[in-house]
Amino acid sequence: MIIISGASKGIGKYLLDKFNNEGQKVIGLFNSTLPKTNTELFQHVNILEEDQIIKFVKDNLIQLKDIILINCAGTNYNSMSHKFDYNEWKKVFDVNTHGTFLLIKHLLPIMRDQKYGRIINFASVVPQIGTMGTAAYAGSKSALWGITKVIAKENASKGITINSLNLGYFNIGMISEVPENVLNSIIEMIPKKELGDPINILNAINFLINSDYITGTAIDINGGLF
Repeated sequence: MIIISGASKGIGKYLLDKFNNEGQKVIGLFNSTLPKTNTELFQHVNILEEDQIIKFVKDNLIQLKDIILINCAGTNYNSMSHKFDYNEWKKVFDVNTHGTFLLIKHLLPIMRDQKYGRIINFASVVPQIGTMGTAAYAGSKSALWGITKVIAKENASKGITINSLNLGYFNIGMISEVPENVLNSIIEMIPKKELGDPINILNAINFLINSDYITGTAIDINGGLF
C-alpha cells in the first residue's frame, strides 16, 4: 500500500495519479481541498493532528500491508530572517517537519511488525545552497536529514528503509507561485537551464522502493544545482 501525504496537488497528486494508473494500491492524504479527480483514492487527514493520524491507521489497518510512505506534504513562507513572523515560522515547521514525523511514528509499528517498509521524505536543495528568505523552509527540510538517519538506524534490522529526496526546482507544484522574473533567475542558476520533469522524482522513488540496502541517505535531484 502506497500512502502519499500532500497528495491533493503538485508533485503529490502527480505521483498518486501515476501509481494509480499503474494499478498500485494508493491512498492520498489531503487537508485542504479535495481534488476533482480520483476522489475515491483520497482520505482527509490533518497530519498536525495526532488523533486524526491514529484514526486513519485504525480505520485502514486491514489494508495497510507492505507500506510505502511518501511524505510530500509541505508549505512555505518567505521572509528575511530579521523580519520573520514567528507564527509563520512555526507553521512551516509544523507541516514540513512535525507532521511528517507524526505520520512516520504511527506507521512504523505496523512496518516493524510486518518486517517491511519504505519511507521517502521530500527534502530540498534550498538548505544546500542557502537561498535568501527561506530560513524556515530550509530549516524544516534540513531537519528531515537528521530524522531520516536516526530512524534508519532504529529500523534497519526490521526490513525498513527510509531515505530523502533533495529536490531542486520542478515544473510542478509551488513553482507556479513564483513571479516570472524570479523564475527566470532560478532557471539561469540551474546548470541544466530548465526546470525538472517530475518523472525524475518518480524514477528515484521506484529505485528506492526496489532497494533494500539503501537507507538513511539522500538523493539529489536538481539538474546540477548545488
